[in-house]
Amino acid sequence: MSDVPILLEMRSITKEFPGVKALSDVNLVVRAGEIHAIVGENGAGKSTLMKVLSGVYPYGSYDGDIVYKGEVSRFSDIRASERAGIVIIHQELALIPHMSITENIFLGNEPRKNGAIDWKAANRQALELMARVGLREDPDTLIKDIGVGKQQLVEIAKAFAKNVKLLILDEPTAALNEDDSQHLLDLLRGFRERGITSIIISHKLNEIEAIADRITIIRDGHTIETLDVKGDGVDEDRIVRGMVGRELHSRFPDHTSKIGEVFFEVRDWTVRHPISAERLVAKHSNFVVRRGEIVGFAGLMGAGRTELAMSIFGRSYGVYQAGTIVKDGKEIVLKTVADAIANGLAYVSEDRKAIGLNLLDDIKTSTVAAKLSKITHHGVLDQVEEYQAAEAYRQSLRIKTPTVDEGVSKLSGGNQQKVVLAKWMFTDPDLLILDEPTRGIDVGAKYEIYGIIQRLADQGKGVIVISSELPELIGLCDRIYTVSEGTITGEVARQDADPENLMKLMTSTKKMQTR
Repeated sequence: MSDVPILLEMRSITKEFPGVKALSDVNLVVRAGEIHAIVGENGAGKSTLMKVLSGVYPYGSYDGDIVYKGEVSRFSDIRASERAGIVIIHQELALIPHMSITENIFLGNEPRKNGAIDWKAANRQALELMARVGLREDPDTLIKDIGVGKQQLVEIAKAFAKNVKLLILDEPTAALNEDDSQHLLDLLRGFRERGITSIIISHKLNEIEAIADRITIIRDGHTIETLDVKGDGVDEDRIVRGMVGRELHSRFPDHTSKIGEVFFEVRDWTVRHPISAERLVAKHSNFVVRRGEIVGFAGLMGAGRTELAMSIFGRSYGVYQAGTIVKDGKEIVLKTVADAIANGLAYVSEDRKAIGLNLLDDIKTSTVAAKLSKITHHGVLDQVEEYQAAEAYRQSLRIKTPTVDEGVSKLSGGNQQKVVLAKWMFTDPDLLILDEPTRGIDVGAKYEIYGIIQRLADQGKGVIVISSELPELIGLCDRIYTVSEGTITGEVARQDADPENLMKLMTSTKKMQTR
């Protein structure tokens, strides 16, 4: 590909924030018509670099040069980069839920006739753009009524409406199921055949290996190397070595489980959908957790894993129909989240930004938020204890931040996840439920979080892990339950678990036989 013309060069890019140098002399070369991946650990500077390129951080706020199509470009804002054909799609999609597909595609860019918006032309053009990305929906459909995978396609159609020449995708498959992820990757391959250049940031190294022509690795704000995927014989281990600066012989820390007696049991748990009363999201579910045990829950998207966990955690999802929870040999009734916390349960949600954290808070406030009573005396919160608690977790969980007074919104995804873990560890739970605990974080941060989970189990706590990644469940958990259509269909010991038998149980409709 050395004879392919260069579309973009970023030369000696340096970007600083107060007290932090996010990028230091970073260089990037992207050739026309290629799929170029950028990888690195959370906080390495990948997204910052793309925000510099797309004008989110305007010219003058960084040092270095952007050379696009052979000319130095000085983008004053994101509109300036879009006029040049550079369009970025962020991990958090910039769509308005209560507006239609057409309205979102052309927002701020509406076709006009005689000074007014021409909605007939907009709908016609929207259908053409939707066809290009394989989206078959009525263009008048509201964004809130389509799934995340289709919303991602709307974002790409929106990019085509701006005559995109260089498409930047930041973690495009992080929230997608396997089918939607594959469709998106196939789209990118099709765009490459039509001469459109793509830059993709992703922590899913198997996808990067499968789709990228070249890969640039960034570590701690510096460019480490650029690899030619086919020419250099790149595989996942090679990418990991560049990302973390060392060999990572195993994706999971060595661990010997110390499993005790059953202390938590769910019997005949049945929950109705909050809107569709005839639909059961949990159907007569039974499972147990032992002290010191990591228990996995596997299932396809929509199987009911999250609904089951949330309904147990203070009935925070659905309408309770029947069932019993037994802890330490006694029945407990958890009608509210406060009841669940008081009885030693904790729940780390799958969406840390929307549910797990208040992004307006700082780290110390977030750390103690779930159990303020622990550091409140005579009705007054002890700020010294608040700081000490947050600082202790900052050190023990290795949260990368200069101070616990820092806002959580400024942290990388992996460090935000550690703050969520600290928040629930602060409540001193006996059972910790983790829903997609490593979604959207890099391989190095995953390794650290796996270690945290194992240490919690070693303290005699029970841990439930819900994950869409079967290798993660197989590598981490002592036992795995499978869920399909709200029903627990199987229970597999770690030594017997493999993707094939788990997938068979995940697609079964037969209820697991209780022992």
